Amino acid sequence: MPRVIVALLAGLIFGAGLALSGMANPQKVLAFLDLGAIATGGWDPSLAFVMGGALIVALPGFAFARRRARPLAAETFTWPAASAIDKPLMLGAVLFGIGWGVAGICPGPALTLLVLDGTAAIIFFVAMLAGMTLFAAQKQLGR
Repeated sequence: MPRVIVALLAGLIFGAGLALSGMANPQKVLAFLDLGAIATGGWDPSLAFVMGGALIVALPGFAFARRRARPLAAETFTWPAASAIDKPLMLGAVLFGIGWGVAGICPGPALTLLVLDGTAAIIFFVAMLAGMTLFAAQKQLGR
């Protein structure tokens, strides 16, 4: 099966999972992130179960993949080479957290949200593309 078809199927399954779980709904995400609402009963813990379910699937999947000589739909694995926790990683994590907390959207669900409700995700998506462009430009300048 050509790699592009495998990638398309994986993306469709991922997007469907995001939509079904509510991870593409910014209000549901914000209700999960609002830990202050625990006292008032407004906190929504359901996304913790979604994340837990994802770990239950991913951990054995990665363990299986690590034992293989090559991937099922590619010539070689492309595992991350970097393992250090450095300043750019921390800055990126902070910016990601702020963006997720303010908008209730992160990159994967943003793509799903463009299909489900384009108007709600366009500003986030444009800002995400601008950030990716700035990162690529900064990387090319060697900084």
